[in-house]
Amino acid sequence: MSKLTRREVLKLFLAGTGAALAPWPWRDLVAAATPSIPDVVISKGASPSLITEAAIRALGGMSRFISRGDVVLVKPNMAWDRKPELAATTNPELVATLVRLCLDAGAKEVKVFDNPCEDPRRSYVSSGIMAAAQGAGAKVSYMEERRFRKMDLKGEVLKTWEVYQEAVEVDKVINCPILKHHSLARLTMGMKNLMGLTGGDRARIHWHLEQAIVDLAAFFKPTLVVLDAIRILTANGPQGGSLKYVKQLNTVAAGIDQVAIDAMGARLFGFKPAEMAHLPIAAKRGLGRMDLGKLRIKEV
Repeated sequence: MSKLTRREVLKLFLAGTGAALAPWPWRDLVAAATPSIPDVVISKGASPSLITEAAIRALGGMSRFISRGDVVLVKPNMAWDRKPELAATTNPELVATLVRLCLDAGAKEVKVFDNPCEDPRRSYVSSGIMAAAQGAGAKVSYMEERRFRKMDLKGEVLKTWEVYQEAVEVDKVINCPILKHHSLARLTMGMKNLMGLTGGDRARIHWHLEQAIVDLAAFFKPTLVVLDAIRILTANGPQGGSLKYVKQLNTVAAGIDQVAIDAMGARLFGFKPAEMAHLPIAAKRGLGRMDLGKLRIKEV
């Protein structure tokens, strides 16, 4: 199984089960943790591009995660029609750096897309991500309604849901959320950012938000998570709208453990990981570790 590409496995699943797809547990084999590499890297500095590159280098380099010929999805938060300085969307320099590093590692193609809460044609441009990602060599596209398919998530509350087909056809997913306040979830970070790969009545996901975002994390299992804490939105999230809510941290956190990265995000924001309702659920389901005291954390 581990020798098959995700696209080959997808064809097998579609042939046998129609649109029903299972999670991708073998993706964990791509970049298994090693004793010499930290679990979480914290990178700080004035340049978003340089600290992103330093974080990936400290994790073993992008070639640890991306193989030659891979089709990669770099998944930012482009949910809102906001300029980058308002900290409602992922820093465009961070996204562009990840795209470049993937291509340098031999990726065949790097895709960038999101399902915004506001007009995508405005959000893609206002966020600065479309121009930055295209400039780095990515294929940036708007998500088309006809390409969402109901899939079997096998979740606790999300049994089936509409998922963008292209998001499961790629070989690797790099999740690059921004750290910011959220009126319902307290914070939005890595796991919640995966909602941008779903369609349907997403307001229903908020009915059981903590469990639902864990279901999404278990289904997608990103190869790598790079958390943008360069500018964070401290209030009025998730959309923001004023510089008075923005705090400059000049920080990136990166790792393969979704739970650990969200736990670190909580700490960077000033919360204890246990205060985030979804983290104990995710840890209990075996998606990662939330006890930062037991993790190897390296600052660069």
